[in-house]
Amino acid sequence: MTGWTEYALALAAFVASHFLPRVGGLRDRMIAALGRRFYFSAYGLLSLALLVWLIAAAGRAPFVLLWPQEPWMRWLPNLALPPAVLLACCGLGLPWPHTLGGRRSARFDPQAPGFAAISRHPLFLALALWAGAHLVANGDLAHVILFGSFALMALLAIPAFDARARREIGKTADTAFAPTALLSLAPLADPGWRRANLPTLARRAAIGVVLWLAALHLHETLIGISPFPAG
Repeated sequence: MTGWTEYALALAAFVASHFLPRVGGLRDRMIAALGRRFYFSAYGLLSLALLVWLIAAAGRAPFVLLWPQEPWMRWLPNLALPPAVLLACCGLGLPWPHTLGGRRSARFDPQAPGFAAISRHPLFLALALWAGAHLVANGDLAHVILFGSFALMALLAIPAFDARARREIGKTADTAFAPTALLSLAPLADPGWRRANLPTLARRAAIGVVLWLAALHLHETLIGISPFPAG
């Protein structure tokens, strides 16, 4: 495959993997046949593999410069990735079911919102941070399409998911939404919230730090580009 062919195929496969399962109730039928845990484990691995292929294909696509990379731009991913990874690790599986990575089987308790008090859409915010920082740092056409699409998708998904949540919850939507936030650090000042949540979040944050350091030091090996700004 030459030119833009591989990139177009990788992008089409990644997009199709996220939309085709929702057509005609295919996802629900596969969950019923395979089991929820197996389906989402397999789907997660497939999505990760397609994402790696898409990023690699973007690097092999013809280079069309849209803006030059300035030295300060290389710092943005390094500054954005730690909070993005922490948001993802601490927010994965939160009891707010109306978001990416939320536990659909969980019944949300407004009296114990957990990490949803900090963010009810942590994975979308993490994706937007990751994509936005890499968008600025990579000014060629292939990567602008790649990271711009991810950033736009994440930012547009937040109001779309909130609107769907309000329709699903119905009359008590305001009560359910009240203890949550798009992004807020105020719960960290609440002793009760800290007692209930910090032990678990501290363990998840430690895992996040390890993952971030691994991604930082394996970036050049896996992606082919050093994440560290040139001296």
